[in-house]
Amino acid sequence: MVNEPTHAPLLSIVVPVYGVEAYLYQCLESIRADIPAGESDAVEMIAVDDASPDGCGDMLRSYAAGRDGARVVHLSNNVGLGLARNAGLDVATGRYVWFVDSDDWLPPGTIPAVLDRLRQHQPDVLMLDHLRVHEDGRREVDASSHLLRGIPGVTRLDDQPQLLRVQHTAWNKVVRRDFLDQLELRFFPGWYEDIPFSHPLLIGAEKISVLDRVCYLYRQGRHGAITSTRSGRHFDAFAQYERLLDWVARKHPDERLQAELFQLMINHYLVVVGNDGRLHPHLRRDFFHRAAEHYRRYLPTGGYPLPPGVTGLKHRLVGRGDWLAYSALRQAHRVAGRLRRPGPAGGVDTGSATTDEDPSRGAVTATTGDGARAPQRHDALAGGRLP
Repeated sequence: MVNEPTHAPLLSIVVPVYGVEAYLYQCLESIRADIPAGESDAVEMIAVDDASPDGCGDMLRSYAAGRDGARVVHLSNNVGLGLARNAGLDVATGRYVWFVDSDDWLPPGTIPAVLDRLRQHQPDVLMLDHLRVHEDGRREVDASSHLLRGIPGVTRLDDQPQLLRVQHTAWNKVVRRDFLDQLELRFFPGWYEDIPFSHPLLIGAEKISVLDRVCYLYRQGRHGAITSTRSGRHFDAFAQYERLLDWVARKHPDERLQAELFQLMINHYLVVVGNDGRLHPHLRRDFFHRAAEHYRRYLPTGGYPLPPGVTGLKHRLVGRGDWLAYSALRQAHRVAGRLRRPGPAGGVDTGSATTDEDPSRGAVTATTGDGARAPQRHDALAGGRLP
């Protein structure tokens, strides 16, 4: 570790680093170069080398040398994204902390805007907008970004419940450190580590501020990214949702909240099970049945808002545990997608959920044109089956 700060900054930016040699400098420079003149003491950047197998460790040593406010933690063993974030958090000294992934970067003007909003509102959580950036340079607005619009001042989740459906990642939230400690939140090991971390922040916050500005550029399609890697580790999502729902049951046992989270959970499982880039075909059936098990275990007593259309039908099939009907529906939509869009792009699986790590697209389809929740509700099923 190098360059210990002489006093506490306003903002600590924690950057976990693993296998991103081609992108690391862009990420670090987008942070350091954006700190306003005269504000160097207000921001510290902590990069955590998670025993990266490439040249990232040496790059971090070189980058931090002689740069005030840039600190490096080198881990002797690879621990994964969540625990690497914890390692950075353990040495962070700022009043606020922001987790930035090392293959992403910040657009110019972000740091000044974030510092200004933190000073102005002093929130528990500051929520930020982002763009998805594809390998060909195309930039895409996230499907949940519209939920951030038109929220002046500070608010609470009770007053703006749609915020729970904004993409549930750590990197689109700047969090007051004392509030984080109050909730006793840390990242768990395994993939999908944001699930039991991000939602509790919004649920427990008394003061949420929304910076309706693109403050983060989220790289899409990188080789080695979780969302484009076929692996049995996608089953980690089940343990992460169990942790989340256990926390909610203990800390905030509210039926409406449980219904909202239940819908988001099933949406997310449909994202994973429907995506060819995440699960090998021989794992898909097992994942579906694990999702059906969670459906039966956590289905709220009073039901939940059932999404309309095909998404709602998929929810029903998960509730029934009807793998054969689900797989037939999925295949039908794949064929329909190829017919609608022939050529190189025609093989898109329109029946599958997006390649996002987050279920917000499915949740967005459960709204009316003015953003109101669809009134349809799904009642509890005896034995997990519809009548």
